Amino acid sequence: MLQALLFFMQGIPESIGLFACCLALARVKLRWEVILPFAGIMTLVIYVVRSLPVTFGLHTVTGILLYTLFIARATRVPPSSSFIVSFAGFALLALLEVIMYELIGNLFNTEVSQLLLNDYTQMLIGLPQALTMIAVALVIAKYRKPLEGMWRI
Repeated sequence: MLQALLFFMQGIPESIGLFACCLALARVKLRWEVILPFAGIMTLVIYVVRSLPVTFGLHTVTGILLYTLFIARATRVPPSSSFIVSFAGFALLALLEVIMYELIGNLFNTEVSQLLLNDYTQMLIGLPQALTMIAVALVIAKYRKPLEGMWRI
């Protein structure tokens, strides 16, 4: 139960940042009233997929496909572009994850593998990365001006 709570405490902000980044890259206006519920649903879906006894990493493929589908259906972004921005968002998330783990590991003079053993540490390292994703999305949206009328919903 505690592990699930910690997952959602990190996962929801991470999904918010990821979805906002994808939308900003696609030049879709950031509508937080759409982003927040979708991020909550995606976090739940990712949690369920990660809980299944399947190959690790399937949750990433599932996430990319679901983000692509939602962006293509809810906006006027073509499916090919939706896939590209979804993949780019996940790639940015992976890059930030590596940077944060290395940074924290060097800061505390600890191996990254040791940081992953503790659920609390894992969640605390994930929060700055999630906040960074949200900040990156806001910066992208500022400099890459959203196009008008991109939302269908």
